[in-house]
Amino acid sequence: MPEAPKTSRKANDFIVAEENKKLFQFIEEVTTKADEVQKRVLAEILSRNADVEYLQRHGLNGYTDRETFKKVMPVITYEDIQPDIIRIANGDKSPIFCSQPISEFLTSSGTSGGKLMPTTEEELGRRSLLYSLLMPVMSQFVPDLEKGKAMYFLFIKSEAKTPGGLLARPVLTSYYKSPHFKNRRPDPYTNYTSPNEAILCPDSYQSMYSQMLCGLCQNAQVLRVGAVFASGFIRAIRFLEKHWPLLCEDIRTGTINTDLITDPSVREAVMKILKPDPELADFIEAEWKNHGKGSSLGCGLIPSMWMLLIVNLNPFASLRDVSYTPYSDYVLLRVLANSQKQWCHSSISTPKSLSEKEQQKLVDLVDVKIGQEYELVVTTYAGLYRYRVGDVLRVAGFKNNAPQFNFICRKNVVLSIDSDKTDEVELQNGMKNAVGHLMPFDAHVTEYTSYADTTTIPGHYVLFWEINVNGTTPIPPSVFEDCCLAVEESLNSVYRQGRASDKSIELLKSRMEIGTFDKLMDYAISLGASINQLQDTAVHEVYHRVELLNSRVMSNYFSPKCPKWVPGHKQWNNMN
Repeated sequence: MPEAPKTSRKANDFIVAEENKKLFQFIEEVTTKADEVQKRVLAEILSRNADVEYLQRHGLNGYTDRETFKKVMPVITYEDIQPDIIRIANGDKSPIFCSQPISEFLTSSGTSGGKLMPTTEEELGRRSLLYSLLMPVMSQFVPDLEKGKAMYFLFIKSEAKTPGGLLARPVLTSYYKSPHFKNRRPDPYTNYTSPNEAILCPDSYQSMYSQMLCGLCQNAQVLRVGAVFASGFIRAIRFLEKHWPLLCEDIRTGTINTDLITDPSVREAVMKILKPDPELADFIEAEWKNHGKGSSLGCGLIPSMWMLLIVNLNPFASLRDVSYTPYSDYVLLRVLANSQKQWCHSSISTPKSLSEKEQQKLVDLVDVKIGQEYELVVTTYAGLYRYRVGDVLRVAGFKNNAPQFNFICRKNVVLSIDSDKTDEVELQNGMKNAVGHLMPFDAHVTEYTSYADTTTIPGHYVLFWEINVNGTTPIPPSVFEDCCLAVEESLNSVYRQGRASDKSIELLKSRMEIGTFDKLMDYAISLGASINQLQDTAVHEVYHRVELLNSRVMSNYFSPKCPKWVPGHKQWNNMN
């Protein structure tokens, strides 16, 4: 059979230019007609889902206009819809949230073990369209990006099945395992150095090693390097620092160390790329010996995408000026005005549905004010209605008539290293469980504080404990190690997965102190704080205070083993 005619470079350039032109026109349309697009999105969502149980329950009765929707539909949190989520997870196939069947659950990186978000096959297509906007936007700032390869480090995470048989997995894992990614048509922007088999390998070490090996072998073609999350790229650089001798040996011989790569499909895919290249191996070795780091690999800027709802249209803005424009054709976005500006303070209480008075503070997307802060509220095609996302934004400006936001913080999150998000309630529960190990020694914790240490790769949580010991029996170090494990066992499944499976979080460190917190209070007062205004010291994000805490450490401890984690979701234990 004769080969299909190959498309010339000139023809390829024309095709890319035409596709980019269409995408830019799309961006202009949805930002210029932002309010009109939002009205259409709401009408489509309500029309196609008119008969679903959730909308009927709240008395919408087929109305599709914005004013009726505002009047009858409450603003909700995850806890409000959790009973319905559990019904779906247990196998209830009736149209509860949306008329289309739920295809899977997307697991969030939120607190309390993560959340299960229902989604449909159609939603995956919408997310794929959003992904397709990223590189054309980047190409406006950097020419010829389509003429080389991307060394992106992409990974999947563990997935599980609910009792009703639906998959539950992170959103990127869902995308990478979908036909949209695996069977994607040839696209210069998704021309990766990593074969699909390496990306889809469930073993994080084998995946990283094979992706790094393929990237090094194709280094002359690489124009872009990076990862979805900055922490993932930093982990890749750290991996190269530790394993460059093994990588050089494989490149030199053109073979794969079968002790390292045991997955046959990954080996086969890598061997199609790997060829003996002693010159490249010598070059990499010389670079590391001369400079102590892989400086020749370069470092690329990656277009940022946040929340799968908005996109950075100016990827080279300074960090303080980075802003994001909503993809208003995807979901209905409204925002909750923040009058007290205390989103980032930790809170012991779980946020509930808004009162009628609070609901009056909801603002339509196009009516926000520059400089004001808001909490995001979304309505989606997959059946979330006026759902509080928990992300806090500040309006930086406008792209045409669509607002552009700075990301301020994740509400109530106090510790985060990778995709984990730990709130103060979880941390307090962990401390309560840990203190039980001290009670036999007549000891208790008088104060504690914590912070996320990202100076190491991977990063880790640090706890500072001030212990009051009344008993006469010395406390063995093993007891403090048990305390560390008790804290980690109490944290959410996303944290425990990062520790036990993904290895994206290092072990938790505990540092014991005496008299430090009085000194910390004295220090705060010396800077002008009122003694009546001093906050709870459970979390400190001001790092010069950390220096004071570290200067008075009496002893250090950490758990000798990882916390327990298995794929799944703790809600499922109570579903049957």
